[in-house]
Amino acid sequence: MNIQTILSSYTSFAEKALTNRFFKHQNLLPLINHLPSEFKVAILGNSVKGNSVQAVKWGNGQTKVMLWSQMHGDEATGTMALFDLFNFLQQDHEAVKLLSENCELLMIPMVNPDGAAVFTRRNAQQIDINRDFLQTVTPEAKILKQARNDFDPDFGFNLHDQTTLWSVDGTLKPATLSYLAPAYDKALSVNQTRKNAMLVIADMFKELNPLLPQHIALFDDEYEPRAFGDNFQRAGTSTILIEAGGYLNDPEKQQIRKYYFASILSGLISIANRNYEKQNTANYFAIPPNNKQIFHILIHNLVLHGIKVSVGINYEECPNQDGMTTCKSYSIQDIGDLSFCDAYEVYHAENCELNGVITFNEAADFELLMDEQIILAFKNGELLQKH
Repeated sequence: MNIQTILSSYTSFAEKALTNRFFKHQNLLPLINHLPSEFKVAILGNSVKGNSVQAVKWGNGQTKVMLWSQMHGDEATGTMALFDLFNFLQQDHEAVKLLSENCELLMIPMVNPDGAAVFTRRNAQQIDINRDFLQTVTPEAKILKQARNDFDPDFGFNLHDQTTLWSVDGTLKPATLSYLAPAYDKALSVNQTRKNAMLVIADMFKELNPLLPQHIALFDDEYEPRAFGDNFQRAGTSTILIEAGGYLNDPEKQQIRKYYFASILSGLISIANRNYEKQNTANYFAIPPNNKQIFHILIHNLVLHGIKVSVGINYEECPNQDGMTTCKSYSIQDIGDLSFCDAYEVYHAENCELNGVITFNEAADFELLMDEQIILAFKNGELLQKH
């Protein structure tokens, strides 16, 4: 059951109706409603604005696994991967048979449909659902908490997206994927529940690292008492966090979703065949941590005020009013010695002319020219041109 072999036929089960991050609740309903009878669909409740939150149950095994995605409405990669998984589970494959016989899956593809409608992190009450475990004032948090209580899963997959500016320590590469077994207390203790999550992640990393070398990191495990992953871990569900970051030339995360799907599937297979029991926590802690040593754009050897410096530029991505697109606002995030950093796009300015002013922590507003040709241009934070 080699993951690489399964990915070689990925196009045969990738959900073709989902091609970017901006799909909505109404786009998912036909896909869910057309699932075959072995998928049991239930409505768990409704969002603030009355959109239904669906759960899909599949499998006949003893080990219960709950997977939930898009608690944050603008974090859609896990949802795409779940629909790829729905399609894969309909194939005649030994991995499907293994999972069906050994696991029962409860999958919640979109916890926050109202946030997804406008492509924002928070729900319609402007609450971060993943910081609402303790007070549980949002209907979506109530639904998710009740789903875990009713299903009582042995394992949980908490599916998120992280900023594209996380990098992998020691590689200067984007953290395309990050994993974590969340802490259940401030001391970051490790009991059997959390250990099992670590062992599954060690298995996932073993499978995925050859496919995505130097692009997988360990997310920060600082305890967050209000978060669902931390509290589900405390409640006895071995919880595995997966975060989708950035990948070169993949703004809609269509390449990342393939590796995200592979992460979920490799974790499920490890649980189903209990292979994680042969793992060691040392392999979990050996996964390099996240850090922030990359920029969206990096300019080297630019002369400013008579000295040669590097300039780091990042964008902030904000949803447009239609909820179907975003705008990117670029600003100057660092000036100086950035020789220890990298970026998605790197420019070398040795023979370049600068028109405009570069000011730290201000909107990018300049042109960079070489031989009178513009190679990079911004106006009031908007990227106008690049080569």
